[in-house]
Amino acid sequence: MTISRFTPFGFVLTIAVLITGLSACDQIDQLLRPTPPQMEGLRGEISIGVVLPQTGHLGPGEFGPGALVMENGFNMAAEEINNSQLSDVRLKLIIEDDQSTVDGAVAAFNKLIHGDKVPVIIGVWTSTVARAVFPIAQENGVVAFSPVVISPGLTEIGDFIFRASHSTEMLIPDGVKVTQEKLGYQQVATIAESNDDFSANSDARFKKTFADSGIEVVASETFETGDTDLSAQLTRIKESNPEAIFVSAQQIGVIKILTQGRQLGIPSEIPFISLVLSVDEIREAGAAAEGAITFTDWVSTADTPGNGAFVQNYTARYGMEPSVWAAQPYAAVYILAKAISDAQSTDATAIRDALAAVKDFDTILGQFSFNAVGDPVYDPVVLIVKDSELQVFE
Repeated sequence: MTISRFTPFGFVLTIAVLITGLSACDQIDQLLRPTPPQMEGLRGEISIGVVLPQTGHLGPGEFGPGALVMENGFNMAAEEINNSQLSDVRLKLIIEDDQSTVDGAVAAFNKLIHGDKVPVIIGVWTSTVARAVFPIAQENGVVAFSPVVISPGLTEIGDFIFRASHSTEMLIPDGVKVTQEKLGYQQVATIAESNDDFSANSDARFKKTFADSGIEVVASETFETGDTDLSAQLTRIKESNPEAIFVSAQQIGVIKILTQGRQLGIPSEIPFISLVLSVDEIREAGAAAEGAITFTDWVSTADTPGNGAFVQNYTARYGMEPSVWAAQPYAAVYILAKAISDAQSTDATAIRDALAAVKDFDTILGQFSFNAVGDPVYDPVVLIVKDSELQVFE
């Protein structure tokens, strides 16, 4: 399908090249001014629902900022878009706290759909929550667009469902191929958060990939969300002498595994490999994260449109470097803005159709498209922690 030029939100590309190296005041004064958006048929505020954990174990707390970084990414992008418009059209984010629970997310979706009458809900931090709430959006003809969930099959729930992150089906086979070719591992161990949808699916996909690649799994351990002492599982893994350890867990679990594993003497030459590893986890795990590897979707040093400016401005605004969990939500708001612009409508069906038609749209993630089932098309990346920083694995 041919995509119309991005005119009403043409400012996206302008904002995406915010000038680096300037003071905050200079940035405001020296921005290239966007072409006034031509938003025929659209007036006033466009309400967008947001569901994410602001409280509970997935919100900010002992183990770092948690889902707060997703909220930061949403807010920063919406503010940039709103400030760049010369019309009275504004994106209004209605943020609901799912309290880090499925029940909380269900209540939030129902409130946004039936109370606020939003055409789109963005957010959702975990695949477990997504699997529960995406059918609610589909049944009510409301777009659900998550930047970060990666379990397989989620977008196949229906044609109103989209995501900005690659699934395990994309990330894991490619990542294992790249790392095995370089590291040459033949015997590996796995550890997974057994009662989390993403983690269970990730662990299963790792094991299938190992079987397909002739890689032996010498130890396979599990734990449950909330477990604090993983020493028994990690000791058994250590005793199995693996050449790499594959971790399938949410952020808090990854931090515990990295720190406790190194404390138990798992040597640094045995890498921990996970889909959940960003500057947020590295900051909390400290030296224990050195040498860890991740299969992911974004790196702060990528030469993509506006990426350097995003990193600089986010760091200045929030006092910490952005992670992939901030970058994907930031990009998602711009992708949604493009769809609303192309649709020239706030009708959910029109927005759905415009999202499905997004093709080669420049974002900080790279040139972004959706495939036929609402999964993203752009280039993933394999990263390694060196000197406490994520660098491209080479």
